[in-house]
Amino acid sequence: MGQQRVIIIGAGPAGLTAAYQSLKHSLRPIVLETGDKVGGIARTEQHNGYRFDVGGHRFYTKIGQVQDLWREMLGQDFRKVPRLSRIYYRDRFFNYPLEIFNALFNLGIVPSFLILVSYVRWKIRPYRQEETFEQWVTNRFGRRLYRTFFKTYTEKVWGIPCHEIRADWAAQRIRNLSLKTAIQNAIFGGSKAKSLINEFDYPILGPGQMWERFGAAIERGGGQVRLNTEVLQIKHDGMRVRSVITQNAGQRIEVEGAHFISSMALVDLIHRLDPPPPPEVLAAAAKLNYRSFLIVGLVLDRPNLFPDNWVYVHGAEVKVGRIQNFGNWSAAMVPHPDKTSIGMEYFCNEGDALWSTPDDQLIRLATQEFGALRLAGGATVEDGVVIRQPRAYPVYDSGYLAHLNVLQNYLRGFENLQTIGRNGMHRYNNQDHSMLTGLLAVKNLAGERHDLWNVNTERSYYEEFSTRRAEPSPERPVTEAVPVGPSESIPTAVSHPSGA
Repeated sequence: MGQQRVIIIGAGPAGLTAAYQSLKHSLRPIVLETGDKVGGIARTEQHNGYRFDVGGHRFYTKIGQVQDLWREMLGQDFRKVPRLSRIYYRDRFFNYPLEIFNALFNLGIVPSFLILVSYVRWKIRPYRQEETFEQWVTNRFGRRLYRTFFKTYTEKVWGIPCHEIRADWAAQRIRNLSLKTAIQNAIFGGSKAKSLINEFDYPILGPGQMWERFGAAIERGGGQVRLNTEVLQIKHDGMRVRSVITQNAGQRIEVEGAHFISSMALVDLIHRLDPPPPPEVLAAAAKLNYRSFLIVGLVLDRPNLFPDNWVYVHGAEVKVGRIQNFGNWSAAMVPHPDKTSIGMEYFCNEGDALWSTPDDQLIRLATQEFGALRLAGGATVEDGVVIRQPRAYPVYDSGYLAHLNVLQNYLRGFENLQTIGRNGMHRYNNQDHSMLTGLLAVKNLAGERHDLWNVNTERSYYEEFSTRRAEPSPERPVTEAVPVGPSESIPTAVSHPSGA
C-alpha cells in the first residue's frame, strides 16, 4: 500500500490499535485526539501522586490478536488481580456475581418466598412481547426480583425508566438465564464454576499505562499522535473524504489523507462532515443519546477499608452508583500504603445538575455519602478530586436502533471512511471488542472485507477461563449472565461482568 496516510480520529483503545496496526501495513498513521492524554475512557488520571482508573478496566479477552498486543506492549508490567466485587444493598453485602442462597439469606425468608411466588406467577403468565428491558427481565426473574436487583440500579446508571430501555440491550448482555437456571446451578453446579474468571490482568500503573505504551510505539514507528487537537470539519467530495480541519492552541490546520478511521461519537462525526449529510441523517444523529459520568476521587487516612475492587451501591437513598478501591487493583495506584484511595462514581447527563455541580460541592457530597453508607470505618477524607467523562456510554433507548440504522446506511456509502470503537459505532463495546474493530478496519484497507458493525453481535461477551491461548470462538450457550451497564456496572442475578 506504500506510505499512504491514514487519519485516525480518537486516541482511545480502538484508535490507537488502528494506528499501531497501520504501521504494520506500511501506512503512516496520524492520530488526532482532543484530550491531553491517550486512552479515552480507558485513560488513567493522576492527582497528587494518586492514580485513578476512569472506568474500571479489567484486561481479559478471548481474542488472541488482542491478547498478543497486550502482552507485546506491557510484558511483565501486568499483574494478576483477584476479582472481588460485591453489591451493597440495605446495609448488607451480597456476593457478586449474585449467589442465589447468599442473596436469599440476606433478604430473609419472607422476601425470598415472595420472590419465588412472583417468579412462578410470571412463568405462568409472562409478557407476550418483550420489547423493553423491564419485560425481558421480568419474564425471566419475576417482578419482585426484577424490582429488587435490576430496576433501581439500572435506572440510576442510565437515567431513564427501565420500560424505555430496549429489550435487545438486555438480550445482548444477559443471555440464556432464568431464576430456574440460577437455582439449578446453585444446587447441582453448572458451567459457572468452570467459566467464571476469578482473576484478571491489570497494568501496574493503571490502564493508561497500556495506552501510553501504544502511543509511544506509534511515534517510534513513524506515526504521529497529536494531543489537544480538535477536529472541526471533515471535508469530503461526494462520498470520499479528502481532509480534516483541526484546531490546536488556536491554530487551524488541514490534514489530508488517503484513508480515514473515526472513533469519535457518531453524532459529532455526522455534524462535522462538510458538506453536511442529508437532513434525515442529521436528524437521526441528533436523536442518539449518551450517558456521562463523573468520578469523585477521595483519599482517606486509613488503609484496607474493604477488600473489594469495587462495590455496587443499589440503594436509592444515595446518588453514588459504584465505589472503586484503587489500591485493590494495584498497590502502585496509591503512593502511600497507609492511605486508601477510592472513586465514587456518579452517572449523569452532560450538562445536568449533577454534572454542573462545582467540584468542591461534589467532594462534599461524596464524602457525606461514603460516610452515610458506613464503609469508611472511621477514616477521614484528606483530599479529593473530580474527573468528568462526557459521552461515556451509548444509550440503548427505545428509538436508538432506528436512528442508528439510518446512520449506518449513510456511512457505508463512503469509500474511505470507517467508524470503530464504542462511540464510533454507538455500541457498548468492551475494550477488546473496540480494539478488534481497529484491527479489522486496517485489514479492510489491505483488501480484506470485514463488516465492523457486526464485530460483537456474533461474539460472546462471556468469560471463559482457559489456560490455553485465547482465540476468537463462536458463541456457545452459557448459563451465567453479564451486566447491562458500564463495565461490570449492572449486577444481575448470578451474573458476572462483561469487562471493559
